[in-house]
Amino acid sequence: MRTLLNIIWLLLCGIWLALGYVIAGIVCCILIVTIPFGLASFRIADFSLWPFGRELVRRPDAGAPSVIGNVIWIIFAGWWLAIAHLATAVALAITIIGIPLALANLKLIPVSLVPLGRVIVDSSSVRTAAA
Repeated sequence: MRTLLNIIWLLLCGIWLALGYVIAGIVCCILIVTIPFGLASFRIADFSLWPFGRELVRRPDAGAPSVIGNVIWIIFAGWWLAIAHLATAVALAITIIGIPLALANLKLIPVSLVPLGRVIVDSSSVRTAAA
């Protein structure tokens, strides 16, 4: 089921979301000071291509620099990305078939707001670590 949802997601909105994040990452990497934001944007692009079966978890070694970077990210990029994901989730939730895709879009809001100091892992490894 997870693979089927990922394929539907990829065809309907995953490619476009990932393309937007890749373009933002390229722009951030051209401006040398913002390379960490570019790398975070590439990480979000990977997550937005195949979101089902993966989760965002906090890195244990993330410290004050990632918090400061996340505040800067929220001010310049995070808030409008979160609004875009929310609007897309509402549009997808109108249809019954789009409800799981809308939930995946809502799952992308935290990573679009605070990408630094986080890592994307398989959902099965998160459940194993919690048990």
